[in-house]
Amino acid sequence: QVRLVESGGGFVQSGGSLSLSCAVSISFHAVGSMGWYRQGPGKRRELVATISGSGESTTYSDSVKGRFAVSKNNNKNTVNLQMNSLKSEDTAVYYCYVQGLGLYGESSDYWGQGTQVTVSS
Repeated sequence: QVRLVESGGGFVQSGGSLSLSCAVSISFHAVGSMGWYRQGPGKRRELVATISGSGESTTYSDSVKGRFAVSKNNNKNTVNLQMNSLKSEDTAVYYCYVQGLGLYGESSDYWGQGTQVTVSS
């Protein structure tokens, strides 16, 4: 009924780049904010980047500002994360999320299963 499928995770050398994509299938009236969280080894899940439903506003954690870029394709309900200048501390499972909006503004949040990103030095 609601599907979020992440892709693009894998192994990359420190300083390299990697692109993540999340394909969303959802039956709500519209899609609200979308974005990415991550959880590294022994760490709590943290917010990485978000993009508003309109696509006009984005937010980033301080640790990834200037290196990561989040974008979306409204027609396909897809959210992407371009990661550049990767560091070992970026190693984590990355989770896509989407906010589904109802006709009258009600919302529900959904999460993908995650994709592993491993950055080696």
